Amino acid sequence: MNTPRTGGRILVDQLVAQGCDRLFTVPGESFLAVLDALHDTPAIDLVVCRQEGGVGFMACADGALTGRPGIAFVTRGPGATNASIGVHVAMQDSQPMILFIGDVDRGTKDREAFQEIDFPAMFAPIAKWAAKVDDAARIPEYVARAYATAMNGRPGPVVLALPEDMLLDVVEAIDRPRVNRVEQDALIEAASTANDMLKAARRPVAIIGGAGWSAHTATAVEAFGVGSGIPLVAAFRRQDAVANDCPVYAGNLGYGPNPQLAARVREADLLIVLGARLGEATTDGYTLVTPDHPGQSLIHVHPDPVELNSTFRADLSICADIERFTNLMEMLGAEHPAITAGDEAHAEYRAWSTPAPRDLTLDLGPCVAAMREMLPADSIICNGAGNYSGWWHRYWRYAGPGTQLAPTAGAMGYGVPAATAAALRHPGRTVVALAGDGCFLMNGQELATAVAHGADMLVLVIDNGWYGTIRMHQEREFPGRVSGTRLHNPDFAALARAYGCWADTVETTAAFAPALDRAMTEKGVRLLHLKTDVEAITAGMTLSKVRGV
Repeated sequence: MNTPRTGGRILVDQLVAQGCDRLFTVPGESFLAVLDALHDTPAIDLVVCRQEGGVGFMACADGALTGRPGIAFVTRGPGATNASIGVHVAMQDSQPMILFIGDVDRGTKDREAFQEIDFPAMFAPIAKWAAKVDDAARIPEYVARAYATAMNGRPGPVVLALPEDMLLDVVEAIDRPRVNRVEQDALIEAASTANDMLKAARRPVAIIGGAGWSAHTATAVEAFGVGSGIPLVAAFRRQDAVANDCPVYAGNLGYGPNPQLAARVREADLLIVLGARLGEATTDGYTLVTPDHPGQSLIHVHPDPVELNSTFRADLSICADIERFTNLMEMLGAEHPAITAGDEAHAEYRAWSTPAPRDLTLDLGPCVAAMREMLPADSIICNGAGNYSGWWHRYWRYAGPGTQLAPTAGAMGYGVPAATAAALRHPGRTVVALAGDGCFLMNGQELATAVAHGADMLVLVIDNGWYGTIRMHQEREFPGRVSGTRLHNPDFAALARAYGCWADTVETTAAFAPALDRAMTEKGVRLLHLKTDVEAITAGMTLSKVRGV
């Protein structure tokens, strides 16, 4: 289209051309031209949030669910700094996202104008690409590049700053066509070498999940695992990489993994890493798998060449789409009749993920088991950071890609915004937000967004009256010297009702299932306030044990 348009109109037209059907925002005066263009663009659903941190989290979650960049718009200064948490999560989670920031006029640049920040410099360390668009005629170029950068290789966030006056310029611009993710073939020679290494191995293990994962990827990886008999081990918070009922799924790494699974990884003679980055949480501080992994061979398959050999020495590096690599491995025939480890590891996982009763007034293990019985298998479970999430990481059985939204960056306040994005993206599915009491109050205001946009979702607030994870670390490092971790909480059920949600309070294990049943008969946003005892600090540990009592 060569008809003169404002920069704001050109930008919105590019988003439509790229397939954007929803964006998340807190409005700002610095991008009024974009808001004006959106007024005449019914193809894009405008989700108005209550704080820019929620905007960033929702866009990150939407990108994780769709495979195309989640779109966020915020204003300069405080808006951008608030939204930066979503950029950081998208980077560490390898999820496609684009953050657009309304910026100061070009004529006031470098004067420390009102709310001015050098955004390319600020976001450079935590984004794949950060830039400023100074010429409205080049908006199509920048947007197309942003989409390509966010999706290709290791997916991640892009940040584009938009000077306010540039968005008002009326210019001619040549629109760009839709950009798609570039598919990367695996070389037959590399796959053949990997196949030979697998056939020679006696204790192989595959660590799975990460960049560019999809339902097709999961199907290919599951077929490879079943065909070879190799245990499939999920990286930290990548438990939906394959359906957990896969007969060779072995569970997940991260904080507090199954000791039997950790032993399998430690004793493996071959590690096949499919898509995962082998980050600090997955490798238990780079100790479960060390960067040089003596005594173990490592095959690392990842779609981004920058990731390969960056931290971990790889005996075989393969830059390829995981789906294409595993399909090729299956075609080559990686059968190994002597390997029954996958079946054995899956049996260990089933036992580990079955809760045993504990002597607690409100025991979260049976609560998760009740949820497994009552909720659909493809429910989307969304959580932020905190020990409370460990019960679901251990006992919930994820049904495959798109059923777990959990930040590998360990960001608090993610659960409610992520669930809101998921409920809007998949209105026919059950969506659950999990939040500790500390976690919830970091972004609980987004209940207002969920209610306003008609989201249908369940929120569980697990309230033990403490910043529990930090309390646990205090007791381990400085037993009995508790400082700065006690919380004074509101009545979360009453707070939810004030937002227009249905809510109830649960104080005993026996009361949970009936409360859940009541919640699931309601529509809209429902909240259950679960009051727990901080003594039960994790699914398998008490504070007394942490202190050595």
